[in-house]
Parts: sequence; C-alpha cells; structure tokens
Amino acid sequence: MFYSPYYGLGPGMIFLIPAIIFAMYAQMKVRSTFNKYLSIQNTRGYTGAQVARMLLDRNGMHHIPIEYIGGHLSDHYDPRKKVLRLSQSVYNGTSIASISVAAHEVGHAIQDNVGYIPLALRNTIAPIASFGSQAVWLLVFAGLILGIGSLIDIGILFYLAAVIFQVITLPVEFNASSRAIEQLQINGLITSIEVAPSKKVLNAAALTYVAAMAVSIAQLLRLMLLRNRRD
Repeated sequence: MFYSPYYGLGPGMIFLIPAIIFAMYAQMKVRSTFNKYLSIQNTRGYTGAQVARMLLDRNGMHHIPIEYIGGHLSDHYDPRKKVLRLSQSVYNGTSIASISVAAHEVGHAIQDNVGYIPLALRNTIAPIASFGSQAVWLLVFAGLILGIGSLIDIGILFYLAAVIFQVITLPVEFNASSRAIEQLQINGLITSIEVAPSKKVLNAAALTYVAAMAVSIAQLLRLMLLRNRRD
C-alpha cells in the first residue's frame, strides 16, 4: 500500500504531528517574545548595527562588514563571505530585542574567528544536509513506486545528514547566545536589569532550533517506518 509522505495518516504521523505542533508553538513564541521586547528601548540607546560594530571591533574583527538585509528575523552571519547581515528591525532598532539579536550574530562571528569546532562541523555538513533534505522524498517516492528499497535507503542516509545538521546546530546556537550575553555585559552595553529580557529573547529564538531538530528526527523515524512497511 502506498502512503503519501505529506498527506493522510501514513506511518510515522504519530511522531510527526506533535513535532509540527511544537514547531508552530516555537515560531509563535519567538515572534511574540521578539515583538514584546522590540517595543522596549535599551538603556544606552544604541542600534543593533552600532552594537554589532562595537562588538566586532572589540574582538578584533574590523574586517567583517555589516549589511542590511530584508525580511523579518532574517538576521545571520555568513561564515563563507565573512559578513554579518541584519534585518531592518535589528539594524536600525534601538530595542533590547534588536541589540540582543545583533549580539547573537556577532557570537557566531566570534565562533568562526576562534575556530569553534561545532560551527566548523556544521558548515562542513551544510551542503550535504541541504541536498539531503531536498532529495529525500524524490528518492523515497522512486523507491516506493519502482519497488527498489535501496533508493529509499539512500534517501534515508541523505536525510540523516540533515538530522545531524540540526543536532549540531543546537550547541552552536546556545553557545552564540551565551557569547552574546557575555559580550553585552562586559562591554557595558546592557544594564543588569536588561540581562533577563535579553536572555528571554535569545532563549525564545533557540526554541525554534530545538523544534526544528524535533521535526527532523520525527521525519527520520517516519521514513524508517515507511521503509519497513514497504518490506
């Protein structure tokens, strides 16, 4: 019997549905927390871009430019091009949320600069993980339709790289947040009262990575059940 990977109550949905619900909750949590502290200005009055520039310079990374990028919560550090990109609400924002997110991205730049091993490992596996997450269902569909179990096995192996990527992402993100709080504090960019709100913003963001990992693991389990049921 053929089960669609995306529709109906095929095998593994018992794992996938709770993971998806958790992911939806995580997205709502990060947006609500970010929006809450986006309306609370930081005491120093610095913008996210100013904070990022100061922290980069004070950590000897004068060469890393800061660029504006469109979108909402699209902020990131690009380790390949050595550039830090901030969205409008972070780049120009003077809120606690703005400087917290900016500092978090600087945390990634610091990781890259000091050779943080989990980040290097994540960057190495990223291309394989990206391919695996895109090719998995094509291989699974082909395997099910043609009755070739080895194609499903190859798809599962490729998707396993995507799962490993999500698992490695967790320590990378938590470490970047820890570095962000430390940098904001030691450089006097937030007061003692602002530490807790800043942590709430970053913890909410980290929850989305936990949810992404949960969804990936649930999908992997579902793939394995599909493979076993095919047999």
